Amino acid sequence: MDEILKKLLDAINDAYDKTEGYIVYDLLKACALVMADYDIKLEKIQRLFDVDNMTGSTLETYVYQRKGIERNEATYAVGTLTVTGSGTVNEGDLFETASGVQFKAIETKTIDGTGSISIQAVVAGSIGNVPANHITQIPVTLSGITSVANPQPTYDGFEAESDDSLRDRYYIAVRTPATSANVYHYLQWTKETAGVGDAKIFSLEQGDNTVEIVIINADKQPASQTLVDTVQEYIDPNSEGLGNGQAAIGAFCYVLAATGVPINVSVNIVKDSNYTDEQVQTNIEYNIIEYLKNIAFKQSYVSYAAISNAIFDAEGVQDFSTLSVNGGTSNILIGDKEVATLGDVVIA
Repeated sequence: MDEILKKLLDAINDAYDKTEGYIVYDLLKACALVMADYDIKLEKIQRLFDVDNMTGSTLETYVYQRKGIERNEATYAVGTLTVTGSGTVNEGDLFETASGVQFKAIETKTIDGTGSISIQAVVAGSIGNVPANHITQIPVTLSGITSVANPQPTYDGFEAESDDSLRDRYYIAVRTPATSANVYHYLQWTKETAGVGDAKIFSLEQGDNTVEIVIINADKQPASQTLVDTVQEYIDPNSEGLGNGQAAIGAFCYVLAATGVPINVSVNIVKDSNYTDEQVQTNIEYNIIEYLKNIAFKQSYVSYAAISNAIFDAEGVQDFSTLSVNGGTSNILIGDKEVATLGDVVIA
């Protein structure tokens, strides 16, 4: 405001008294106050000309208007429930964990003794990814059904696409135009599928007129078969090359999940006494996972030094020694169709 006021005063002829407290000064100060507010708003508007500064609905509108790209919505975790008893489970019947995460049956099936049903989380997002044997409660009694449990973890519950991911897809569309089913077109089609975190395209990998797509999920982990099937159905159903998906007639597309390469870590640490062993373990694992996410499908090796930094930067760690990564002290190579995943973390 002071800068604006000075400019206004300088624009007034010195024949007028511009001393503070006199009418010229007071009138121009009032104008400067109003103009300063508009100046701030104008600066914000100018910043929004740069897509890197856009977030939320503003970013969504911008990329949709220019490239027709829409944010991928959150997905619902799915899984299988083992049901015991003699009765019928109807589509929509509810089950839940002890903490109240609810799932619904997505099929109707009669159970005689023991059977399995397919379930889906009621709420979209990662909250629906629960460990094995956690879905054990029936909030509304089902006649003849005595118990339930999920023998395997539920999976494929992902949050809505982040601003960074949406912006990245926009830049791909701008900088690497997708035309005539080129490599970038396959990359675009693949990343349009909710739950896909990244993809690699391999031309002619399985012979003439073939395209192989290797994908990881939104958590930068090997994709589930369900996610693989979804992408396959969207681009080239059953890999038949009939043009029933996005791919052109005669292009045989094969979608595969990246192979996970476990990164096992063993380290001796000096722990801050304000943290429990469990807290330090969690913090170290979190930092390593974040590092592995950042390099997934972007770097051909896991850096021993970066793992060291992830451990040292973890809250509760004062120092460490004798770090072993996959049994050694060197970088771990990651193949073109592989992705690094966190294995065992042993802390002494």
